[in-house]
Amino acid sequence: QVQLVESGGGLVQPGGSLRLSCAASQNIFSFNAVGWYRQAPGKERELVAQITSGSSTTYADSVKGRFTISRDGAKNMAYLQMNSLKPEDTAVYYCNLFLDSWRSYWGQGTQVTVSS
Repeated sequence: QVQLVESGGGLVQPGGSLRLSCAASQNIFSFNAVGWYRQAPGKERELVAQITSGSSTTYADSVKGRFTISRDGAKNMAYLQMNSLKPEDTAVYYCNLFLDSWRSYWGQGTQVTVSS
């Protein structure tokens, strides 16, 4: 069973930065994609950023130019660097490893709160 553990969330002021980390129990390069999703209260979970095994990246329009997804295969880690944070970025952030429609794995989530 694949295990994912996110960390790095917290409370930050608008305009600040955070880096989220995701530790995987298996080789992340064996998966087709690594993604970060978020879910705000009363809203559906949404894709924030994704990087494929071929290193193609996708970002939600709302975070383009502010967030950067990366990974370190040697450490089985994925990261989400978040800059210029806004109150609307407040949500629980989840790491996802995607292999196919039947094999998609999630972490427990880490809370990010952007507030003054």
